[in-house]
Amino acid sequence: GDVYKRQVSTQSTGKIVYSLPTLNEMADKFNLDKGLGDLDKYLLDESYIQGYQPSSADLDVFNKIKDQPDNKFRNVARWYKHIKSYSDAERATWKSAGGSEPEPAAQEEEEVDLFGDDTEDDKKEREALAAQRASQPPPKKGPIAKSSIIFDVKPLAKETNLQEMEEKVRAIVMEGLEWKASKLVDVAFGIQKLQISCNVIDDLVSTDELEEKITDIEDYVQSVDIIAFNKI
Repeated sequence: GDVYKRQVSTQSTGKIVYSLPTLNEMADKFNLDKGLGDLDKYLLDESYIQGYQPSSADLDVFNKIKDQPDNKFRNVARWYKHIKSYSDAERATWKSAGGSEPEPAAQEEEEVDLFGDDTEDDKKEREALAAQRASQPPPKKGPIAKSSIIFDVKPLAKETNLQEMEEKVRAIVMEGLEWKASKLVDVAFGIQKLQISCNVIDDLVSTDELEEKITDIEDYVQSVDIIAFNKI
């Protein structure tokens, strides 16, 4: 069929795209107005025949156009003048638009098996390294961050048994939590509250979670406050 009808129209842009074989076949008629007209349409939105830099495709088409195209084909004329500005030596170095020219099969590099069997030397080296690591002392850990906290625990009512309330508080168990001294402090009108201290490992104990656990002793505890918080 007519090579000028072998086109692909993209739906998104409406642009006409020629395949390289079609362009090469068109090039046989580039010295006719019809061929140059089709090429001119193609180069309206393209700088080169293929890709974004001069390639062997440009050289193939350039060699088939005998003379500088007429200025009525201004896109072809611009492209032709640009390609002609390169020397023969420069044009001879152009690769295909897809990258480097493929190497001949005879020059293919020998494949290297990266996952091949270990040699005896490899095994000895690995065993020596394992023995060296085993003989080294474990790395020293840094100091463990700890904090000292004093809680103010207010009873639910004047009649609340503070001794039982303290026992409920001390019954809270968390990894990294160690309960310390406590005392009863007068508030007013014969009412007392519990002050109790503890040490915690910072990475293991959340103070918010601990405070919530104390508050959850609803039959004994009205409220909980932290009155002292110090790093150890």
